[in-house]
Parts: sequence; structure tokens; C-alpha cells
Amino acid sequence: MSTARASDFGTGTLSRASALIHTVLTVEALLLLTASPGLAGLFLLGPDPANLPLAALCLLPLGPALSAALHALHHRSRDLTALHPARAYLRGLRLNAGPALKLWTPLLAWLTVIAFTLTHFTATGLPGWWAVLLAVIGAGSLLWGAHALVLTSLFTFRARDTARLAGYFLLRHGRATLAAASLLVLTAALTALLTEALPALLAAPLLLSLLHGSRSVITETQEEFTA
Repeated sequence: MSTARASDFGTGTLSRASALIHTVLTVEALLLLTASPGLAGLFLLGPDPANLPLAALCLLPLGPALSAALHALHHRSRDLTALHPARAYLRGLRLNAGPALKLWTPLLAWLTVIAFTLTHFTATGLPGWWAVLLAVIGAGSLLWGAHALVLTSLFTFRARDTARLAGYFLLRHGRATLAAASLLVLTAALTALLTEALPALLAAPLLLSLLHGSRSVITETQEEFTA
């Protein structure tokens, strides 16, 4: 009887909930620590469109941090007796920092160009529908980036193959794309209505939601594109 109870320790509902909370809090703390130099600089910048290139530079460390967090959350243990979220995060950071930057850097540069153009749109002399088109392209780029972030965090592909797969999954898995879009809208709303710091403080739960919404993408990648 006691042996059975001992073997069951750490596998109950309360234990699984405690394990999840511990993992999320640990990953959140490590994510903020990894991205803190850039985030500190970002919060010090004024809301001037001229600062957009500097803001993009400050956001560079966030890419590897998000990738490491996704890796740790995906490989989290449901057993309270076998928790190693910090180890999983550091492993994800070691494995994914380079690949994540290869995709994160051009994405940031592209989004900076779009944002700079939109904030100075009256000076371009372009018709109004160009602004709408640029906004749509920017939104699509963010959704592509969400898929690319998941793929590069969980799988080992070349950067160009990850980029192609992310584009393929945009329409292939509409529900996953819609789930990512919902999270982006939520993040934008939290930033606009409350404070810029809130999305950073809730990054781990938001990434956990992204993983949940990307299950179909992850499953197909495992079954069709990995050996």
C-alpha cells in the first residue's frame, strides 16, 4: 500500500498543476533575465518613430529568449518529482540561440521598415491603400514569425527550410494561424490599454498558449518532415 502511494507521488492533479506553475514561473524569470538588457533599453526609449531602429536592436535578445522558453515549456515534466525547467531552458538557449537569430534578425529588420514607413506615410506620397497593404503584410509577417519561432525552437532544420515550412503552415493550418493571431491581438491590446511591460511579464503563459494552438503544426512536422 505504501509502495503504491510512493509511486503515485507527483502524478496527481494537484502535483501536475504545481509542476506547471513552477515551470511557468521559472521559465518566465529566465526569459526576462536573458532579454533584460534589451528590454531595459527598450523601456528607456521614447515613443518617437525615429527610435524604431534602436527599438529593433533592443529586441534582438528577445528572439533567442523566446525560443529557449518555448523549448523548455514543450519539454516540461508533468511530474512534480522530475522538474528541471531551468536545465531545459538553458539547453534550449544553447541549441536555438543561433538558429533563432537567423530568422529573428531579418524579421525585425523587415518589420522595422514597415513600421517606419507607416509612421512616415504622409511623407511618401503614396495612396492610402498602400498603408493598408503594408499593415496586412506586417501582420502576415508576424504570423509567419510565430510559426517560425515554434519550428526553430522544437526542431533542427536549416534556416531556409524553417522559413519555407513556416510559410507553408500559414494557410495549411488555419486554426493554428488564427490562434497565433489571437495571441498577437491580445498582446497588442495589453500593451495599448495597460502597460508595455505586461506582455513581457506574461510571456511564458502566452508562449504556452502558442504551443497549445500550434499542436497541429508540431504533429505534422514530426510525422512528415522529420526522420
